[in-house]
Amino acid sequence: MSSTGDPLPRSKAVVDELGDDLDVTLELTRAQVEINSPVCSTADELHTALTSMRSALASAAADEGGRLLAIAVPPHGRPAQLVTKKRRYQQLAARYGQLAREQGVCGCHVHVDVPDREAAVCVSNYLRPWLPVLLALTANSPVYLGQDTGFASWRWLMASRWPCAGAPPYLKSAEHYDQLVALHLAAGTLMDEQMIYWDVRPSSHLPTVEVRVSDIPLTVDESVLLATLVRALVMTALEAGGVGADVDSEVLHAAYWLAARDGLPGDGVDVLGAESMPMSQLVERMRREIEPALEELGETELVRDGIARALQGGNGAMKQRRAFREGDDVIALTEVKP
Repeated sequence: MSSTGDPLPRSKAVVDELGDDLDVTLELTRAQVEINSPVCSTADELHTALTSMRSALASAAADEGGRLLAIAVPPHGRPAQLVTKKRRYQQLAARYGQLAREQGVCGCHVHVDVPDREAAVCVSNYLRPWLPVLLALTANSPVYLGQDTGFASWRWLMASRWPCAGAPPYLKSAEHYDQLVALHLAAGTLMDEQMIYWDVRPSSHLPTVEVRVSDIPLTVDESVLLATLVRALVMTALEAGGVGADVDSEVLHAAYWLAARDGLPGDGVDVLGAESMPMSQLVERMRREIEPALEELGETELVRDGIARALQGGNGAMKQRRAFREGDDVIALTEVKP
């Protein structure tokens, strides 16, 4: 972001400055970059890696006259942004028009190793009921273009406009997944498999399942909490043989919509029971579901303390909204310091 908070189209200069020192790549718009952490086996490893990477990226952004923000949507500026001069992104802009130009959103994607693609599909089915809970916990995009949107995660609303976005269908097998991808490619709704933007999916290029539901968290601690929760959910799914409840799609959509609007302090939907429930209770229910996996990882305390901090002090969306209403600087709140 520039000093005014408008998106600053200098991503290529930032990436070029970092060179091979950091695994950082260009994104769809020229005001975004993507960092890719190394494979980590513990929460401490991930915390160290993300802290170092965010710091280096913030320093490179400052050298270009910008400020690195840990935020999911632009807090100021205009809806349409400049698209990165990269062949694939230019093709996206040509095919999807304004949808691509207004897609300056940032999310956090967590990859977890799985034995094979069949396992990834089973994990996807198992995770579906918990995706709205993860969204509410990590929401960090209530302020968009100088306005309080009324949603904790405006990014979710923006991202949902794409084909193959949001919750995936309940998949019968990896072959079923491939059939759906082939259908979209043949129909022309997607350019390639990379455009499967479902909130959990088999990775198109790694031996992992990829969970994509989250806004970019405000802090490294929140990012590590999310990654640990996802890892424990995947472990729990694999231990259960990947058997997940085939929840009604309309109930799941209602749960998503409430999670995006009301976030952590509001009510959510228990999709298994199809009833309203405080989101704090749903978060606690998820924690109990994965407690054996957290104990195996040695991360029970980290997750319990991280959830308690979010509920008591607020997540990114709650802090942004509080700052916005009190006239404080949302940019300063979300800026990453070198």
